Amino acid sequence: MVAYHDEEWGVPVHDDRRLFEMLSLEGAQAGLSWETVLRKRERYRRVFKDFDPAVVARMTPARIDKILEDPGIIRNRAKIESVVTNAKALLKLQKEFGSFDAYIWGFVDGEPLAKRRRSAAAIPSSSPQSEAMSRDLRARGFRFVGPTICYAFMQAVGMVNDHLANCFRAS
Repeated sequence: MVAYHDEEWGVPVHDDRRLFEMLSLEGAQAGLSWETVLRKRERYRRVFKDFDPAVVARMTPARIDKILEDPGIIRNRAKIESVVTNAKALLKLQKEFGSFDAYIWGFVDGEPLAKRRRSAAAIPSSSPQSEAMSRDLRARGFRFVGPTICYAFMQAVGMVNDHLANCFRAS
């Protein structure tokens, strides 16, 4: 968790595959600890072919059944199926906006929202931007993208910097 915090969390990401990976993992995390998901991340990368949306979008129900047998991932059918559904929706977004990056960063006008939080209790679980993102993603067919999941995603990929004011990663 320390390495994830120090090296990844809150660092701006502009790669479509990595953004898709983080959105998928945040959806997998729903109801669980982030530490659980991080321990399984490498296995997720393997079963979802490094989160290549074109490959994931073509996964068949038989392939999903095979993935569900893998003890190295969170074996929740709805969460696994949502990765495939979201890959299909993401491909449409790429065609419309040129990239998932261009679309998703539009919710923060292309710049990280820098917050100077003094305590963990001051960090919200959602924001107007995550609520707007959630509504729009759902309207476009995405699943497991509620406002709280979207906010956690925004934090993870650096769209919002919620590092505490005394943290070296704070802006």
